[in-house]
Amino acid sequence: MFKKFLIAIGGFAVVVFTLGAIKVAQIKQMSSVSHVPPPTAVTTLEARAVDWHTYLKAIGTLAPVQGAMLSADADGIIARIVADSGTAVQAGDLLVEFDTSVEASQLASAQARAELARVNFERAKELWTRQATSKSEYDVAEATTKQTVAEVNALQSQIAKKQIRAPFAGRVGIRQINVGQFVGRGQALLPLQKLDPIYVNFSIPQRQLPALTLGQKVDIIIDAFETQPFKGEITAINSEVDPATRNIAVQATLANPREMLRAGMFARVEVELTQAEAAVVVPATAISYASYGNSVFIVEKMKDHEGKEYLGVRQQFVKLGATRGDLVSITEGVKAGETVVSSGVFKLRNGVPVQVNNIVQPTSSAAPKPANT
Repeated sequence: MFKKFLIAIGGFAVVVFTLGAIKVAQIKQMSSVSHVPPPTAVTTLEARAVDWHTYLKAIGTLAPVQGAMLSADADGIIARIVADSGTAVQAGDLLVEFDTSVEASQLASAQARAELARVNFERAKELWTRQATSKSEYDVAEATTKQTVAEVNALQSQIAKKQIRAPFAGRVGIRQINVGQFVGRGQALLPLQKLDPIYVNFSIPQRQLPALTLGQKVDIIIDAFETQPFKGEITAINSEVDPATRNIAVQATLANPREMLRAGMFARVEVELTQAEAAVVVPATAISYASYGNSVFIVEKMKDHEGKEYLGVRQQFVKLGATRGDLVSITEGVKAGETVVSSGVFKLRNGVPVQVNNIVQPTSSAAPKPANT
């Protein structure tokens, strides 16, 4: 019985040893064959040199070229509102009229006295030429005429103060008064704004002052019209720097023929500097971002350990510059004309073989326009 057990154990050991020897032989055979991983499919794009205009970005506020809150210049009761809220008016148009019935009666009386004084003066003048009256009577008649004319002018001015007219062409805002309401001197009546053209006021740091000139083009983006950029130009630069913020105020003017823009709107302003800067740009998808440094993968011919040539990638650390749309400028690390991987960088490492497939490319535009926005 024990002899049979030993024979079984020996047979089992022989089988295990034989299988192990076969497996070791297979592993040695596999290790002797060089294993080359399959190439990784990527898209590529050439880094190109472009001339980019630098932009100064700022936050601005729209302001009217001319705007005022019209106020009462005298006490009185509102008799008539000629220009209602939202009405477009021309310079000199009557907007609001106060009750002037008392002043009109006083004016009629003053005009009658002035006419009588004029007649008396003409009579005195004729008598004086014939030496039929004294010089003192002539002087009294002349002074009386001037006095009555002054009274008429004063009443006419008083009536004119109670007729509120547009000081400039523009659009009336929401009125603050109603017919029959008594208003005191200085009380707000209605706003008037001239909206075409319109100003955008913004500030920039004092160190950027040398880069600004009158007539420089600006791009203005309004939140209410994000898909419709507006163009303007710098028309004024303040003569002093704010000592609290060290910023200088700048004013640009833009056309607003349809009066889409209104005073007080928030605006994002980009000032295009006149001097263009040369830059090497690549798609943003080509950048491999990492805490230890950003890099790109450059595609080039390489040789393996057996000396065979293949298409591989070299990881190149870079310094990034300005970003514009889908493009990123490279200030150091990549030269114009070098081929970089534009997509698929997350699965690459230094020296791996790649297969280029540029049938579908990621977008690489400085001013992208997404289809679903």
